[in-house]
Amino acid sequence: MSGAATTPRENPARTTEIVGETPVASAAEVDVAVARARAAQAGWLVVAPADRAATLRAAADLLEPGLDDLAVLMARETGKPLADCRGEVGFGVAVLRWAADRGEALLVDHVVDDAEGRLVRRHRPYGVVAAVTPWNAPVVLTMLKVAPALVGGNAVVVKPSPLAPFAVERLLATMGEVLPEGLLQTVHGHADTATALVGHPGVDRVAFTGGDIAGRAIARTAASALTPSLLELGGNDPAILLPDVSLDDGAMDRLVMASFATSGQVCMAVKRLYVHRSRYDEVVGAYREAAARVLRTGDPLHPGVTMGPVVSAASAERVRGLVAGASARGAEVLELGSLDDATAFEGGYFVRPTLVLGAADDDDVVATEQFGPTLPILAFDSEDEVVARANAGDLGLGASVWSRDEEHAFAVGARVDAGFTFINTHNRTGLALRAPFGGVKRSGWGREYGDEGILEHVQTCVLHAPAAFRAGGVALAATAYPS
Repeated sequence: MSGAATTPRENPARTTEIVGETPVASAAEVDVAVARARAAQAGWLVVAPADRAATLRAAADLLEPGLDDLAVLMARETGKPLADCRGEVGFGVAVLRWAADRGEALLVDHVVDDAEGRLVRRHRPYGVVAAVTPWNAPVVLTMLKVAPALVGGNAVVVKPSPLAPFAVERLLATMGEVLPEGLLQTVHGHADTATALVGHPGVDRVAFTGGDIAGRAIARTAASALTPSLLELGGNDPAILLPDVSLDDGAMDRLVMASFATSGQVCMAVKRLYVHRSRYDEVVGAYREAAARVLRTGDPLHPGVTMGPVVSAASAERVRGLVAGASARGAEVLELGSLDDATAFEGGYFVRPTLVLGAADDDDVVATEQFGPTLPILAFDSEDEVVARANAGDLGLGASVWSRDEEHAFAVGARVDAGFTFINTHNRTGLALRAPFGGVKRSGWGREYGDEGILEHVQTCVLHAPAAFRAGGVALAATAYPS
């Protein structure tokens, strides 16, 4: 789709390198995209779930040969290390295959025919789904919307982030080769394009992942049109290390990457680390040792690099400001990991990963979602205290509890205000396709992954013949009402 204006995207590791430019879709072009989607959805609606699933499996087969090239493209536009990008695009295809398989089984009609009558539960697609996706995990977070929506019988129009548009566009174009024309489309642009799409009268459902400010705007626009929505708005995830926590290398390596994968720019990354006072110094030491093993900051295309730049100059400035603010209030700042010798750091948006020790709970680096490569470690003395502190604030996406006693960890985790609580891990290593993911409080509403993630994109509709009015049934008295 072409527009009069275009948006360039630089490589955040080498900002003089322009990865490409995307057109900015006008409101008129959004109209065209939605109209094409509605026309395509009318035919897709009547395709059986098993046949939709077969088409999505064919799309997955078509994607497989190009995953390496897709990963390199993503690394260049997002700054994520190449190994991370390879993992993401592979997982994106796994999501597509899982949605096809699970959707085929889940979306069949459910029929009950017994002494009470005949009841048929059906799953009706919404129609056209508008998916507005972020830059930090562009392929997976797009696929988590597209795959369930398509298997459910919907058409989808995707607006990717202008900070990561290219891998998503290539992914969807490849899928489109085996889908009905117009069923899956991409429109590019900024807030005006998102508003035109989300508020379009031809859009029947909205799915969004992103930050608080954009989320509020999306929610207002959808609400004004009475369009149902699914929103995931990030979190300030606490990780709680109980006194009996294991500090073996595997656990510590997981904890470090749970904090600093994608330079900490992950909605479900560890953002606050609470450690029992009796283990505090030991944990800080073990954390630094693990970071030395697994964190190497540099150009994402260089071998051995595990942490790239942040996504933009504004992000780098914001994270540095959070760390400087904590330091000015008396916190200690420790740099982590190693630097890649071959990287020209002055040419990109690089921020050295840090630990912040001794920060107060009301310091911005603790109380707000940093969304960058810094982590405060805070001491606690009792379980009641740490649960109260973990639950402070208005976000509740993820959390984790770490203990050798799994039952105890589950018991503590059940007290934490989070939509998804990990046990003895956190972030991507704790996800499962079968486990629904989403937030509580102001971290959004709706779920992705799991059966719930598929059912978000369909409506339950019912056909019912009460036994009293079937052949041979006995009619109820006119005044009768079931109790």
